[in-house]
Amino acid sequence: MIKPSRVISIAGSAAGGSAGIQADLKTFQELDVYGMSAITAIVAKSEATGKNVHLQTLESIEAQYMTAKRQVGIDTLKVGMLFSKEIIEKVSELIRQTFARSVVVDPVMIGKLDSKLLADDAAEVLIKQLLPLATIITPNMPEASVLLDNRELKTVEDLKQAAIDIHHLGLNYVLVKGGRLDGPAVDVLYDGSTLTTFEAPRIHTENTSGAGCTYSAAIAAYLARGKSVVEAVHLAKTFVTTAIEYGFTYTNHVGPTYHAAMRLNGVAHHIKVTEETV
Repeated sequence: MIKPSRVISIAGSAAGGSAGIQADLKTFQELDVYGMSAITAIVAKSEATGKNVHLQTLESIEAQYMTAKRQVGIDTLKVGMLFSKEIIEKVSELIRQTFARSVVVDPVMIGKLDSKLLADDAAEVLIKQLLPLATIITPNMPEASVLLDNRELKTVEDLKQAAIDIHHLGLNYVLVKGGRLDGPAVDVLYDGSTLTTFEAPRIHTENTSGAGCTYSAAIAAYLARGKSVVEAVHLAKTFVTTAIEYGFTYTNHVGPTYHAAMRLNGVAHHIKVTEETV
């Protein structure tokens, strides 16, 4: 029997099931890797207190991670919402103690509806301690802006320059996602010498909750399966574009992407890939 590769997600738990750990595990299952989790926080709005992010203790996070590592083993890591500088420091420590083929970091700072998912004092620790451990980081446009001292990003050319400049922080691969651009959905990958753009049709829907989590989880899954970074991003872009196309909602709230869409509908969007040497 061939055993699937093992991927752990270190991220927040989204009570509505559309994002965070829940989206990651659904993606791992669809892409035939063995998914595990270490929950850093529970994201759920308390009407009594107005509190949205309920942090787990450092002891709890380490216990979850070490249990997965000892009982199953880890091939690839995916990191999502960490929120506090203390959690970032602890997760960075755990990653440094682990031999993994690849580490995908989704530097979650700003949510789909511009909700704040990173504490004010945590960005510097994220940049200095966690990001250098990553094989690839996957910021959306607002997150890339934060990494660049709040630079305004409006065009594909802005994304290209942002990817180059973020790479100068001492990183490996940088994927800047253009979900908030007008026109086609364009993402830009930079590896220090080559800019690769991935262009998909824009899907006009409000039901995109968890799209960023799903995208980075799919990249992690494909890397765990032995794909190159460029191949993993290309395949993950196809996966998330199809999931967005078949997104849905049960209520009047923004709904989730549909992780099973590509398998159930047999649809795989064509992604236009172009490369340029810098």
